[in-house]
Amino acid sequence: MATQNILWTPHSKDTNLSRFSGHLESKFGKSFSDYVSFHKYSVDEYESFWKEWLTYSGFKLHKEPEKTIELGHHFSKSNWFPGALYNFAENLLEVGNPNDLALVFYSEDGKIQKLNYTELKNEVLKLQKHLISLGVKKGDRVVGLVPNAPISTIGMLATTSLGAIWSSASPDFGVRGILDRFEQINPKVLISVESYLFKGKKISITDKLEEVSLQLKNANHSEFKQTLIYDFVEPIKDFGKIQLPYRYADITAVNSSDTISYTSISFSDPVYIMFSSGTTGLPKCIVQGGGVLINHTKELSLHCNVSKHDRFFYYTTCGWMMWNWSQSVLALGATLYQFDGNPFHPSWETLWSMAEKESIKVFGTSAKYLSVLEEEKISIQSKYHLPELKVILSTGSPLPNSGFRYVYENIKKDVQLSSISGGTDLNGCFALGNPNLPVFEGQIQCKGLGMDVQVFDDMGKSVMNQKGELVCPTPFPSMPLFFWNDESGAKYKSAYFETYDNIWCHGDFASITTENGLVIYGRSDATLNPGGVRIGTADIYSVVSTIPEVKDSVIIGQEYKDDVRVVLFVVTAPGVTLDESLIKKIKDRIKLETSPRHVPSLILSVPEIPYTVNGKKVEIAVKQTVAGLEVKNKNALANPHSLDYFKNLPELSS
Repeated sequence: MATQNILWTPHSKDTNLSRFSGHLESKFGKSFSDYVSFHKYSVDEYESFWKEWLTYSGFKLHKEPEKTIELGHHFSKSNWFPGALYNFAENLLEVGNPNDLALVFYSEDGKIQKLNYTELKNEVLKLQKHLISLGVKKGDRVVGLVPNAPISTIGMLATTSLGAIWSSASPDFGVRGILDRFEQINPKVLISVESYLFKGKKISITDKLEEVSLQLKNANHSEFKQTLIYDFVEPIKDFGKIQLPYRYADITAVNSSDTISYTSISFSDPVYIMFSSGTTGLPKCIVQGGGVLINHTKELSLHCNVSKHDRFFYYTTCGWMMWNWSQSVLALGATLYQFDGNPFHPSWETLWSMAEKESIKVFGTSAKYLSVLEEEKISIQSKYHLPELKVILSTGSPLPNSGFRYVYENIKKDVQLSSISGGTDLNGCFALGNPNLPVFEGQIQCKGLGMDVQVFDDMGKSVMNQKGELVCPTPFPSMPLFFWNDESGAKYKSAYFETYDNIWCHGDFASITTENGLVIYGRSDATLNPGGVRIGTADIYSVVSTIPEVKDSVIIGQEYKDDVRVVLFVVTAPGVTLDESLIKKIKDRIKLETSPRHVPSLILSVPEIPYTVNGKKVEIAVKQTVAGLEVKNKNALANPHSLDYFKNLPELSS
């Protein structure tokens, strides 16, 4: 793989990462000549690394661990920090000075809500006492149908302060999508808003709440205690048929002398239940514990260089793991900025106006959001001055080379662009940014510290500069504890350990570069195999995204005549028709910039591409539709109707 262009070089290595590596060098007599040697130590001596980070990061414990890890007979059975006791919420709340700013929320309609740590803790205490009155205790589930706003953070913190388990979904999910998640885990309380804003419109979810609360009550009649409704847009006038309703505003206020009680739990006790967004069946219920927070603080502090009082923003919904990830900046004493709504309403300026006004240091978003800005040829730097912006984070899908160039040409030249990659499964990253390293075009900067990231070829051999399966042979703290309703552990093992014995196989097609960065080419189950040669879809997307006549695209491999042929579906730009001339242009460009094997056998026009509610392109659902198979979990899609465009196409049957 050829060396890529350097787009950014750090001015200084006076960073959290340098300070921690220096601390380890001093304490253990180590010498790390570069990041590669530091990373090698963090995986070769991973017990020492994680134990030291637990202490160095200031993690609050009620009882010290007996050891760092107790290895099980299988990767999935390993137990982190056995014997330790702590509380999740305490580690996010008991860090700042009382008047330090904890949360700042920007609503789509321009309203701003600010909470310092004292105000946040008072809200958490108020909700905690209410949950206690409902009988919520350690191990119970509380779920949120909430926007990315303070109520989501308050709900999570009040829940986890009691040792209970938090799970959330976005209010724009459909009824079936909500129930496919929440019915599996039998919550005791549902916290919800009455409506939300999107593109300037108030969208009521009262009808959804009626159906969801009814089904949750029917499924778990004796345990389901309340539908707690937070007036987000305007006070709800009529509860209608909502089951066991209670208005959040009617919760009893607390006395100024009251304090939050933090229930002790172990690192093997659940904190979060996350849901996979696959389209092949019910979402997997992934149970995660305190190791998630240990890994989050490592990623946010060392890889994103977030420190106390820094201002951090990530555009996300509560149905995406990036919501959970962003909450953990509170554990560093940073200020978390939240936004809910359409980031392009009333215009593209919405988020950047906030970033300038609030002096945001870390701005997180999706590759899809950046691609829309790029397509619209928007120059942020021509209108907004962002001197405090140091890091731009991008995830959700691989960021193409043109996306890297767009950031440096149109947003800011002197910024660390961190394309990051991991997943809901680990609620974190395998590969991410590094404030001490240059940014190479098209590459994720480095492997995550403490994460034994490797790429295996088809023979199961670790390789460099070759495409293969992204794997992790060594346990890590944020690995799932287990899957809900999977007593035997069969679903857990099937999800990650079927490809290689006792080695986590993540399902990403990737390569490790000469510069020790990473390139993600797409999901392994979406890779293309024409003539038996594996091709990553990201290679083709990166080329197609630079063709102005193409607005969007999706690529699949279709089983055809005992082989696989590559089929590219495109959404053309307004006023553009997919004719022979454009088809030739697309094929020629792909052949020139990748290889003849990447050239699609067919290029077809469709009006719309399917995406998950989290903005991820779903090649698998398209492939299943083309093959005449049923897509079982359409409610994971933001636009399930789009699959109809891929049915019974005559060009695909010949």
